[in-house]
Amino acid sequence: MSEYVCSGIMFEAWAASFVVCIGILFIKKFHLKFVDKRGDTAAIQAAHSRPTPRLGGVAILTGIMFLSFLNLMDDAPNIWRLFVPLTPMFIAGIGEDLGFNISPKIRLIAAVISSLIGVYLMGVWIPRSDIPGLDALFLFSPFAIFLTVIATTGVCNAFNLVDGVNGLASIISISVAASLMLISFWTDQTDILTFSLIVVGALLGFLVFNFPHGSIFMGDAGAYGIGYLLVWVGIIMLNRIPEFTPWALLLIFFWPVADTILAIVRRRRAGKPTDQPDRLHFHQLVMRSLEIGMLGRGARHISNPLSTLILLPMFLAPPAIGVLYWDNPLVAGSALAFFSLLFVVTYFMGVRLARNLRSNIFTKLVKKISRGHFLRRHRHS
Repeated sequence: MSEYVCSGIMFEAWAASFVVCIGILFIKKFHLKFVDKRGDTAAIQAAHSRPTPRLGGVAILTGIMFLSFLNLMDDAPNIWRLFVPLTPMFIAGIGEDLGFNISPKIRLIAAVISSLIGVYLMGVWIPRSDIPGLDALFLFSPFAIFLTVIATTGVCNAFNLVDGVNGLASIISISVAASLMLISFWTDQTDILTFSLIVVGALLGFLVFNFPHGSIFMGDAGAYGIGYLLVWVGIIMLNRIPEFTPWALLLIFFWPVADTILAIVRRRRAGKPTDQPDRLHFHQLVMRSLEIGMLGRGARHISNPLSTLILLPMFLAPPAIGVLYWDNPLVAGSALAFFSLLFVVTYFMGVRLARNLRSNIFTKLVKKISRGHFLRRHRHS
């Protein structure tokens, strides 16, 4: 595939997503009235201060489907089978985005159903682990299918959890799609290369409106949908390319997966339900530290996109290593262990820093109030 053709496909996907985003923003007063009733801006995990359209996923997925129809209809039937099982998850997600309060449990069940349909229609699942001794279990298909459903459902939910500040989920998704694109290029997987170009283009068309100003959000339908499409492309590649190690695939999906696992552990240790939202995700920690220590709470329009820029090297490094060592299980596995340790250590250092900042500001405030009270008493006496 020539560079000219690749650029043309990506631009067409960009244009399709861009145009649909404009349409969604043009009619936003009609669908925002449903979301306003739910009070999204008052939610504990909210990172914005005004009601904002959450239908960016509609634009992204429309661009992907339209360009896939134009370029992959005849040559990539397995890629087309990805869109059918997406339906239950998309319906649950779009219901939540329109303000119908679809519970996390219902959305999770929808993701499981989508994954089961995907296994049935595509006839593929995670084929190996590249762990000596454990790969024998993957020869028992029920075990491999069960693990695949857990993994794909978890990744879908993970992409939804990192959709918290402007540009974060979309740039992470672009990095994942671009990583799969490079590996498919090196291994002559033309249909996956084309599909990855389409995904990158559609995400870029949305990103124009999502970063730095959050004029529109990806929403549950978009986050679940993009996570689903990308993780299944990764599984298809594992089945087609024997040299492609699952460790490299985990590196490519590292940030959303690591953030989700940490959230589950954190909530369980606190005695809270794992589906209960909080304000302790990595991106929220960075944003709150910026506001407490530097910018103030009135500068959310700056701290929100700045959080994404600060995290950029951290969530781009693992996919870069995954791409470089896509066929080397030892190096990819070692890198995964390193980035996991770095993620945990950095997170808890950030928690301590945020607490110290908050404590210092509180102490200064108490001293200032006490000093003012003393001066008033002195003047009166």
